[in-house]
Amino acid sequence: AAQAKPETTGIRLPQHPGICTAPLYVAEALLRAEGFTVQYVKIPGASHIYTTIAAGETDIASAFIAPFAIQVEQGKPIVMLAGIHPGCYELFATNGVRSVRDLKGRRVSIPEHNGTHHLFIATILSHIGLDPRKDIVWVIQPPAESMRDLAAGKIDALVGFPPVPQELRARKVGQVILNSGADKPWSQYFCCVVASHRDFVRKNPIATKHAVRALLKANTLCATQPEQTARFLVDR
Repeated sequence: AAQAKPETTGIRLPQHPGICTAPLYVAEALLRAEGFTVQYVKIPGASHIYTTIAAGETDIASAFIAPFAIQVEQGKPIVMLAGIHPGCYELFATNGVRSVRDLKGRRVSIPEHNGTHHLFIATILSHIGLDPRKDIVWVIQPPAESMRDLAAGKIDALVGFPPVPQELRARKVGQVILNSGADKPWSQYFCCVVASHRDFVRKNPIATKHAVRALLKANTLCATQPEQTARFLVDR
């Protein structure tokens, strides 16, 4: 009660299915407690989080850091405000591939070029000295198709995002050669971050702090109460 009130009482967040965006929905009641009226803007898919923030069509969001970093490099009006959690991606491969370095010259499946899956593994390939533009044969296909092809040996590896890793384990398909949530150094870095449009932050610094606080609280709830969070998301 002693804190200054937000400069704006309305806040817009992107809405689309996805496990990483759980804090955005869990935060609704917390944002209201911070003095906001909350509007969820439906978007076609995860990649649109970045374009809607850059265009000022939504005010704040949490998503994979790499596309935000690329937007900043391109001069887009993006401000990254806080880390949310470490990685969700896992790299599954056939038995002939034992490490990321073994992917040189191999077929690696991703859903889209320059998408989050692609940027994630390209960063790691570059880190160990491989050139993701020359050393990898990229196969662009939907996740369901990539799982079938990995089982059939038509591809050598795929970058999996939940629920793909869980389904592959259940089917006993492939082996994990990298888990970004558990394997160092990638588990020591934030995967998803909170970001906003630069003008929103400049015009509404107090509101931005209130919103970030609500999202960080929501993130803690997701981490400490996963079953209740899952039930809440399914019910909503």
